[in-house]
Amino acid sequence: MSAQASAFDVNPGFAATKAWRSRILSVSLMVVIAGVFWVDSRYPALLKRYHAGTQIKATGALTFGAVYAVDHSMTLAARVWRTTVNWLDANRVGMTFSFLFAPAALTFLATLGRRRTNSRWLNALFGAAAGVPLAVCTNCIAPIARGLSASGMSTESVLATMFASPALNVIVLAMTFALFPASVALLKLATVLFLIFVFAPAVAAVQKGQPSTVNCPIDVPVSETWKQALLGTAWSYAKSFWYVFRIALPLMLLAALLGAFVVELLPPQALIAKVTFGGIAFVALVAAFLPVPMAFDVAIAYIAMTRGVPLPYVVTILCTLGIISVYSLLIVGKSISWRVAAAAYATVVVLGTVAGLLVQSIF
Repeated sequence: MSAQASAFDVNPGFAATKAWRSRILSVSLMVVIAGVFWVDSRYPALLKRYHAGTQIKATGALTFGAVYAVDHSMTLAARVWRTTVNWLDANRVGMTFSFLFAPAALTFLATLGRRRTNSRWLNALFGAAAGVPLAVCTNCIAPIARGLSASGMSTESVLATMFASPALNVIVLAMTFALFPASVALLKLATVLFLIFVFAPAVAAVQKGQPSTVNCPIDVPVSETWKQALLGTAWSYAKSFWYVFRIALPLMLLAALLGAFVVELLPPQALIAKVTFGGIAFVALVAAFLPVPMAFDVAIAYIAMTRGVPLPYVVTILCTLGIISVYSLLIVGKSISWRVAAAAYATVVVLGTVAGLLVQSIF
C-alpha cells in the first residue's frame, strides 16, 4: 500500500498498523533532531530576544544581525548581494533543522493510516497544535510544510502549521504583548486565528473534489523485523530528504535573492510619511512578501514605532510581516497549488490593510 493511497482512508490500513517498529524509529529521529535544535539554538535565541525587551535591535534589512554591512551609498547590486548573504547566514541553523526534520516527519507520517479527519476545522486545529512548538519562522517551516503535504495531510492542516509556527509560539506572543498595547497585540492575534480557522478551512472547502497533488515518495511496509525497520526507515528518510531538498533548496536561494532585491529597493524613509490607504496597502504588500526570521516582525514593528512611524503602518507590519513570505508561498505553490499560494498572499495583505485602516480610524 502506498502512503498516497492510505492518506485518504477513513480507518488505518493494515500496512500502517504493522509498521510500528518503523514508527518508533521515525519518532525517535524527529525527537532527536528537534531536541537538539530547540535546546541548542531556537529557544535560547528566542528567550534572548524576549529578555532584550525594549532594547531589542535589528541591524540587517531582513535579519537581526549582519555578516556584511549594507550602506545605501553602495550600488543596488552590492546591497542585494550583501543582504542575500546576510539572510542565508542568519537562516543557516533554522534551515538545517528544517531540511533534516521535514523528511523525518514525512517518514513518520507515511507509517500512519490516517493523517486527517472529516472536519476541516479539527484538521486546522491539529495543524496549529503541530506548528506552535516547532518554533521556526515562515521560511524554515516551508520545507517542513512540503513534507507534510507530501505525506497526505490535509491542506488546512499544512496551512495551519505554517501560520502557527512563526506567529503563535508562546515566546513570540509574550514579546508581542510586552512591547505593544494589548489592543494591538490582540488585533495581531485575531488576524492569525482568522488565517488558521477561517482561511485554511475555506481554502480546503474550495479544493474539495479537485484532483490531489499528493506525491508521497514512500511506501508503507506490510510487515517488518527490527533490521528491516531500521533499513527501511533509513531508505525512506533518504528518499524523503531528496524529495524535499531538490525543490526547497533552489526555491530558498531564489527567495533570499528576491527578498533582498525588494527590501533594498525601498527608500530609507518610506514609512515616515502621511498615512493613506494606498500607503497602508503598499506596506502590507511588501511586508507579506519579505522572508524574515522568527520574531523579526515583532522587533521591527516595535523599532519602527519607537522611531515615530505612524501606528497604522506599524500595525500593518505587525500583521503581515513574518506570517508568510515569498519562500513559503513558493513552496505552497509548488507543493499544493499556485491558487492557494495566491489566495494566502492576498488574504494576508487584505487582513494587514484592514488592521491598519482600523487603527487609523480609532486612533
